[in-house]
Amino acid sequence: MEVSGAGVMESRGRLRVFWLMTAAGVLASILVLRLAYWQVAQHGRITALAAAQHQVTFKLPAHRGRILDRNGQLLATDTPVYNVVAAPNLIPAQQRQDIANRLSPLLGIDAAQVATQLTQPLKFLYLKRKVAQDVGDRVAALHLTGIALEADTKRAYLTSVDAPTTNPGPIVLPASPFPLASPSPSPSPGAPPMAPILPHSLASNLLGFVNDDGGGQYGIEQFYDKQLHGTDGLESTLKTGADQTIVLSDQKRQEPKNGVDLQLALDSQIQFFAEQALAQGVQKTGAESGSVIVMEPSTGNIIAWADYPSFDANSFGGTDGKLFTDPIVSGLYEPGSVMKIVTLSGGLDDHAITPDYTFNETGAVSVGGFTIHDWDNKAHGNISMTRVLELSLNAGAVKVQQMEGAPNFLTYLQRFGIGRPTGIDLANETSQALPPAPSWHASELATASFGQGVVVTPIEMITAVNAVATGGRLVQPRVVMSTIDDSGNRHDVAPQADVQVVGPDTAAQMRQMMISVVEHGSGWTTQMPAWKNRIAGKTGTANIPENGKYTDKVVASFVGFMPADNPRFTMLVIMRKPQGGGFQQEGTFAAAPVWKQIAQQILAQWHITP
Repeated sequence: MEVSGAGVMESRGRLRVFWLMTAAGVLASILVLRLAYWQVAQHGRITALAAAQHQVTFKLPAHRGRILDRNGQLLATDTPVYNVVAAPNLIPAQQRQDIANRLSPLLGIDAAQVATQLTQPLKFLYLKRKVAQDVGDRVAALHLTGIALEADTKRAYLTSVDAPTTNPGPIVLPASPFPLASPSPSPSPGAPPMAPILPHSLASNLLGFVNDDGGGQYGIEQFYDKQLHGTDGLESTLKTGADQTIVLSDQKRQEPKNGVDLQLALDSQIQFFAEQALAQGVQKTGAESGSVIVMEPSTGNIIAWADYPSFDANSFGGTDGKLFTDPIVSGLYEPGSVMKIVTLSGGLDDHAITPDYTFNETGAVSVGGFTIHDWDNKAHGNISMTRVLELSLNAGAVKVQQMEGAPNFLTYLQRFGIGRPTGIDLANETSQALPPAPSWHASELATASFGQGVVVTPIEMITAVNAVATGGRLVQPRVVMSTIDDSGNRHDVAPQADVQVVGPDTAAQMRQMMISVVEHGSGWTTQMPAWKNRIAGKTGTANIPENGKYTDKVVASFVGFMPADNPRFTMLVIMRKPQGGGFQQEGTFAAAPVWKQIAQQILAQWHITP
């Protein structure tokens, strides 16, 4: 069959159209499939990529709980500040230097440094954190592309300038009944001139501080950080190239949950008096440092808590980090003769001695190949145990320990809480456990009876002595009395159960012996005419060991409570390494007058009358 040329051409044309249509169909199918792939299968990924270029998630900070004193005085609170943030990926290169130049004077950062930060291939970075509200307002007024503000808070603390300013008044010493004692009203030789007490935040070692990342550091702020902090919220936004903010409608805003407020047992006025008196005392004696604790006997509530030198929590960034460590809970020391309260209380409780038990005190005792001397190197003859405490005689304390025997002596140390944490609600409490009973040498037992060779923290020591003020009950110290939630509901913190460590009769006997220390012994510098026979106390002076040997440097202290028949407060004052020689370093002169000065202010502040 013959096919014409026209038919062949027509057939080929139809075939070409068929293949073109087929190819077009295939391409269309591929395009549809690719669109479906990107729009459906890869929708989430595409959205995430777009968001990664322009989405910014801002923190909605929870309000950190406030800290209040027992009377509602604000001690710590949050103040509004801003973080200045940048999205460098949204800032055109030609605008970076201009933006840096305009931000530099407001942020206090070199313009070249800001410009360098803006060149980083990031979608979010902090240019400066915690700027004041007025600075943030000025930054916002510039309307700079890629620059935004993130709301934040900064912790603010009550300062000594805002606290009560009543002058604690001068120290007046009564006449001394104490052998060889003479008052030392003037600064110790070698002590530096008294410097002005600079403004600082009140109770900074007790409270701690909040760092730039919002974390509580030291003290209450760290111990209660989770409760105080609350839970931050967040909000996601889109930032356009024109610096417009669009809240993402498909992102759920998470509201912040504010932290709880804490109400302390602290009395800010007494705290102020304690800090002033302590600072003056440290400067007057030339001591390296000092500490004061005031405790409410029956509850363990902390009324005042002072260290000197201390720091300003409002500007902690430029502070020597050593000042952050609180020696009251974290500093181990040998307490010296205040430990005789524990030793003699144990002897009274197990009936090894009575207050009137007499013996021939020779001024020295040999134990385990070592000779232990009294502070005055004198024999005192036939004296009572009350006189041993009045004159703070080491040989007498050793006598009690030996009459008790090692097992009973160590049992009473443990009962009084020596060698273990008190459980106070503050960060970083430390302790050093007592060695096991079989490892004690006779000489170690002897020196421990008068507070050398055994270490405690100040809070551990005052808690032990406070058991005498409470009729023999060991009470756990505490700082926080109650919490207040975001709705204003108050929740009282129940005190921990106390433990009876000696009988009430024993505590009454020791209380009377401590009164005699003030009236007739080493505590005479705390006497107050209107309070005769109603102040109970004990001095302490402990040599400081260095490189395995005891030095002539000392820790001087005084601990006591009043009114003795119905104690309202127990107080411990510690002076570390006071200057001068002889009596000027003793607890009688270096620590007891400060105790008296603060006690007088407490009596006046709380309207306690004889």
